[in-house]
This record gives sequence, structure tokens and C-alpha cells, in this order.
Amino acid sequence: MPEQGHLEEHVERTAVPAPEPPAAVRRTGLLVTLLLGGLTATPPLAMDMYLPSLPEVTDSLHAPATTVQLTLTACLLGMALGQLVVGPMSDRWGRRRPLLAGLAVYVLATALCALAPTVEVLVAFRLLQGLAGAAGIVIARAVVRDLYDGVAMARFFSTLMLIGGVAPVVAPLIGGQILRVTDWRGVFMLLTVIGALLAGLVWAKLPETLPAAERHTGGVGEALHSMRRLLADPPFTGYLLTGGFAFAALFAYISASPFVIQEIYGASPQTFSLLFGVNSVGLVIVGQINGKVLVGRVALDKVLGLGLLIVIAAAAALLLMSTGVFGEVGLVPVAAALFVLMSAMGITLPNAQSLALLRTKHSAGSASALLGTSSFLIGAVASPLVGMAGEDTAVPMAVVQLAAALVALACFMGMCRPWNRRASVEGAES
Repeated sequence: MPEQGHLEEHVERTAVPAPEPPAAVRRTGLLVTLLLGGLTATPPLAMDMYLPSLPEVTDSLHAPATTVQLTLTACLLGMALGQLVVGPMSDRWGRRRPLLAGLAVYVLATALCALAPTVEVLVAFRLLQGLAGAAGIVIARAVVRDLYDGVAMARFFSTLMLIGGVAPVVAPLIGGQILRVTDWRGVFMLLTVIGALLAGLVWAKLPETLPAAERHTGGVGEALHSMRRLLADPPFTGYLLTGGFAFAALFAYISASPFVIQEIYGASPQTFSLLFGVNSVGLVIVGQINGKVLVGRVALDKVLGLGLLIVIAAAAALLLMSTGVFGEVGLVPVAAALFVLMSAMGITLPNAQSLALLRTKHSAGSASALLGTSSFLIGAVASPLVGMAGEDTAVPMAVVQLAAALVALACFMGMCRPWNRRASVEGAES
């Protein structure tokens, strides 16, 4: 489309060449890529490897499903708030020190999760785990900005997204297999080992990428000023809310599906892990089709609108099946609807974020922080809501998914005005 091509040409013409990466980074380019991918994958590993064990946690700690689902909410909330704190810290003290400190606390918090005697203590340690794990998300992006610019930076982010997309696929599969030989505490012990290995590799192989001369002390104040300016732009806020509520529909699936698939439909943890992996593969494949085929050929607003409509249709089908409109249905049609919903996220979430970032040219860091934090916060609300009606029905999950998708569509249509292409381009930050 013309506007998209113009924006890409503008990036290529105006991008200032990035400083030459440090020699140590150039010598270990592949290893650094894998390390940054590992840091990006830490949150989905911490969230998804634990999912197959949720029903077991309810029995082990004698806690209701709603309270156990708060362990997911706490971790997600920590990741949301941690991004706002760690980002400015890395601008002031460099990348290595905050990253290593965050990884150290993450390893400690994960080990304490394995030892938690009650669900309340587990919720507290999961919050700490999320706060510390946010360091990997924010600083991995910051390191990429330090080393690359323009098209090269975009390509590197695409690589990280691919690596990050694999983690949700393998994490529940690994978690399900761990439950064959140990309990849910063993899952956290494995996460502890993974975190310790990642911290050791970062210590040994990832050099400082932000020179002392480029650090500053105004990180928090500058970030808040940029965020206020961005939120004053209705289309940016519209895309932010669209992506956030779409993520809430996704997180309703993440937090409720272990109970729906295993408790209601009687599947084993291994079967659940396999289905979760298949759904994640669908998301990754559709996301790659979006990036390789659709972007540049079809208007991003049209693709985003299509994704939202598919999510609404899948959520509506799940609600009808859950309420018995189609009679008694087995696991296969429910799994098929969840697969469609998850796959549609591959064209919904990335396009909502891309359209929001196209609204800004000079505040990409603040915009990225707002997008990440808002998605985590809105998603965190979905977790306790899906457990309100207990463990014996899938209706709450379907209701939350449908309501979140409808709100996302309303924000998209009401604030982004996708039919007004001229306004959406001219209104971008100059």
C-alpha cells in the first residue's frame, strides 16, 4: 500500500547508521542472538511451562482454582510493572548491571516458588519472579537498539519474535513431560536451572552495549513525558487498547485452558501440552504469513480488523458450545475453536503493535513500554475473571474472550478510525 511503502522508504532514508557494535559482540554474533532470544523467551517459559501443573497445584496446596490462577496474574503483573522500572535503570547504569541483577533475583524467586508452602506465598513469589523477569524483556530490546538501526534492527526483532514464538510451543510440552517424573515443584526447579544457566552465559558472553558517555539520569522523567504525549494521541491509544484487550482474550485461554481441557474434558497433562503446542504453532505460522506475505500487500488496518472478527467468531462458537446450544460436544470441536482463536492472534497482536509504533518516530522506546505494560496489565485482569464460576464449566473463559474481543473491536473502530487512512497517517507524531 502507498502509505506503508512511503513509511518504509522514509525509514531507510532517515535512519542514522548505528555505531559499530563492540568487537566482542561482532565476534559472537550468533551467540548474542541466541542469548537475546533466551531473554525474550524467559517470560513465556515462566508462564507456560507451569500451565499443565495448575490442576495439581490446586490439590497439592488445597486451594481453589480462582486463587491458583492468581499465580499467573501475579507473574504477569510483575512483568508489566517491572518493564517500567528496569528500562530507565538500564539507561542510567548500562545494560549489564540491571540485567544481571534482574536475572539473579529471578533465579532466587523461582527457587522460592518451588518451596512455597501455601498458595498465598506462591502468589507473592510469582510476583517477584515476574518483576525480575521483566529485565530480560526490556533490556533485550535495548541491546538490539544499541547494536542496530533501521532495517537491520527490524530484521533482528523479527528473528527475536520467531525465537520467542517457539518458547510457548515447547514450554508446556516440557512441563507436561516433567509431571511424568515429578510434581509441580519440579517444574520450578527446572526453571531455576534454566535461569541460572542464562545468567551465567550473560555474565560470560554478553558485553556492555551502552557506552558510559551515552547514559543519562533523566530516564524516568523523560519516559513519563513521552508516555503522556503518546497517550494524548487517540489512534495510538486506540491501537494500544485494541492490542491489550486482544491479549486479554489470549490470556483468558492461557489461564483457563488447563482446567477446561484437563478437568472438564478429562485430558491428561501431556494431551493438554500437545494441544497447547499445536495452538502455539498455529499462532507462529499465521504470524509468519502476516510478516512475509500480508505486510506491504494488504493494509495493516484491514488485516487487524479481519483478525479481530475471527477471534470474535471463535469466542462466540466456544460460548455456544459451552452453554450446550449444540448439545454435548467433545474435546475435538472445542480444541478446533481454540486453535482458530489462537491462530488469529498471529495477525491481531503484531499488527496492533505495528500500527501503534507507526504513530511515533522519536519515542519508540516509551511507546514499546506502554504497549508491553498495558497488555500485561489488561491480560492480568482476565485471569481471576475466568475462574469466578468454578472449575466445572468453560463458560467464563468463553465469556471473557468474547467480551475482550468485542471491546478490542470497539476501540479499534471508535478511536483508530481505520476507514480514515489520511487522518491516521497525518496524525502521526512528527
